Amino acid sequence: MMHSTPKTENKLPPRSNITVDGSRLSLIDAGEGEAVLLLHGYPQSLLTWRHQIPTLSEQARVIAPDWFGWGLSERGFDMPARYWDEVGRIGLLLDAVGVERCTLVGHDYGGFLGLGFATRFPKRVARLSILNSRAHRTFPQPTYAQFAALCFAARMPGLRELVRLVPLGKLNAALLRRNIALGCFDEDLLGHYVGWMDTPVGRQWLIHFFRYYEMPARPELDAAIENITCPTDIIWGDRDPYCPFSIGRDLAARIPDARLVVIEGADHYVMEERPDEVLAGLLQLLERPVTG
Repeated sequence: MMHSTPKTENKLPPRSNITVDGSRLSLIDAGEGEAVLLLHGYPQSLLTWRHQIPTLSEQARVIAPDWFGWGLSERGFDMPARYWDEVGRIGLLLDAVGVERCTLVGHDYGGFLGLGFATRFPKRVARLSILNSRAHRTFPQPTYAQFAALCFAARMPGLRELVRLVPLGKLNAALLRRNIALGCFDEDLLGHYVGWMDTPVGRQWLIHFFRYYEMPARPELDAAIENITCPTDIIWGDRDPYCPFSIGRDLAARIPDARLVVIEGADHYVMEERPDEVLAGLLQLLERPVTG
């Protein structure tokens, strides 16, 4: 199942590698003008934005990384994935590519981190978009139970060794195969997303990630979202079993300058299932005037 370069990547601008916080990051940096940072979610890579990158990069400078440890980026073990450390790495990435302020777009885990960055470093976010993310809350059952069990096992030395024997890539692939039927991606791209998890280093790194990942809702984000003042678009597939539409509705209702863009009938991986509608939403976001 291990595929490093899916065929779909041939249609995108070339990748480059930079070093951020001592770790090698694989990214696409294409286009000119104001910066748009695209942050992907679990368990994907920058290729989740493959439908949007070409058009967006005609209008702006698009920066789309494989987040630290994911995709083709380095899987280092000296960067624990504690929440606020991960949020801070967004700033380190922007510093490394010479960007002071950006339009920040995040899906799933990327939206979770992006929301924290927008609340803690508001001057660095010109516009914000969150797509189908746990955001300031958490997952419903049984998703919460599945991830919580993995987090617990990753933190216990004895159990951690047992988890290393589990085919984590195959398990993730089984869970995501339903999205192939929805047209989100094919087997080749699914292999790119999760195949590395069944390599010895990949399995060890994924356990390392969940050792520091925290499942409960984050009250500090809940308290801070009403202070976000930049133009914000909440783009949400309303049939998401992992990140319910109620999260998107709450964000849109409580962020002062937020608009809610509903992708009716769409599942979790909304920018792959309904790429044209998500692209239209992001282009509309870029038309919104920046204040401050």
